Amino acid sequence: MKAVVFKEQRMVEIEEVEKPEIEKPTDVIIKMTSSAICGSDLHLYDAPGSAGSGTILGHEPMGVVEEVGDAVELVKPGDRVVIPFNVACGSCLNCVRGLTNFCLTVNPDAAMANYGYPGAGPYAGGQAEYLRVPYGDWACLKLPGEPGDELEEDFLMLADIFPTAYYAAELAKVKTGKTVAVFGAGPVGLLAAYSSMLMGASEVYVVDKSDKRLKLAESIGAVPVNFTDGDPVEMIIQHRRNNQKLMASLRPGEEKALGVDCAIDAVGYEAYDRNNPEEFKPNQVLMDIGRIIAPGGSIGVIGVYGPDPAGKDEDEKQGHFKLPWAELWFKGVSIGMGPTPVKQMHVFLRDLIFNGKAKPGFIVTDRISIDEAPESYRQFDKRDGVVKPVIKFY
Repeated sequence: MKAVVFKEQRMVEIEEVEKPEIEKPTDVIIKMTSSAICGSDLHLYDAPGSAGSGTILGHEPMGVVEEVGDAVELVKPGDRVVIPFNVACGSCLNCVRGLTNFCLTVNPDAAMANYGYPGAGPYAGGQAEYLRVPYGDWACLKLPGEPGDELEEDFLMLADIFPTAYYAAELAKVKTGKTVAVFGAGPVGLLAAYSSMLMGASEVYVVDKSDKRLKLAESIGAVPVNFTDGDPVEMIIQHRRNNQKLMASLRPGEEKALGVDCAIDAVGYEAYDRNNPEEFKPNQVLMDIGRIIAPGGSIGVIGVYGPDPAGKDEDEKQGHFKLPWAELWFKGVSIGMGPTPVKQMHVFLRDLIFNGKAKPGFIVTDRISIDEAPESYRQFDKRDGVVKPVIKFY
């Protein structure tokens, strides 16, 4: 079968690899219909060297069940399913607590596992024609309809990007009437803004430098903020000051809370330096969030933070980044972060889609064959025109 294989920094290739087989009675084999390329894949793609060379990439798989192990009871061949990026047993202490993002049994090296990523367990990725899914009864979310129908791209977003974005909004404690600033207009950032609106936010700002991505944010009702035009914190506050109805409703002293109630970091350590937008500054978003968050506000950090092999000093290389800790402490903010426990919201977000209440597939910009994946990676890495590429297998 064909698969997208990581070779070295900024190089992936299409290779013929062995088709997966049932290894345990709880396994399921999926024939892929769609598989997305994720911003998280770019962390490996951009990393110096060739650590992880030979990894079959991809953790956003969707397809049709082809074969099931003897212990699988809840899905059968022919079922249309989407798979969460978390690999989990569903039965360990953390899993029964709902923390399937921190499963204790599926990775000997860490309390978590994903498809298609070095260090995240021995699981091949889903940018391939077939995928072995461990613990299939737990993992497979059954879907209505047929492959390639009008909901294909919306359902594909359930593998990672929609639950992750929704979880970001939950971490930031978005509720009806709250104000939200989302930093990053990539797939997660756009869907975090979208999720905030589903939750009833009164104002949503999206900060980025890509006009194309910011136009997508504007198309769903968010306020676009291009940080190449100036300080995004000052621009958001000025936009709020220009709201005559808001200003007319404030009592003396309440102008001190003109920051936002909720902030979402959908960028992570590969944040652009606002003073030099062609270079990265790992803590740029966190420093800006420290300024824009209002007293008593909440922050959701869904962007990935980890050791940066290309860091400018030893602290950055170890994943140690400077934070505006005093400012956050004196504002009394709460901070939530970490990988998403997809299964907590999987069913409910699926039902929003097929009942017409959500259409997360609006972020898909590129539909490609698997043979086009290497070029798609190159274009996606520019973080501009390609917002969400999807590999189609039908």
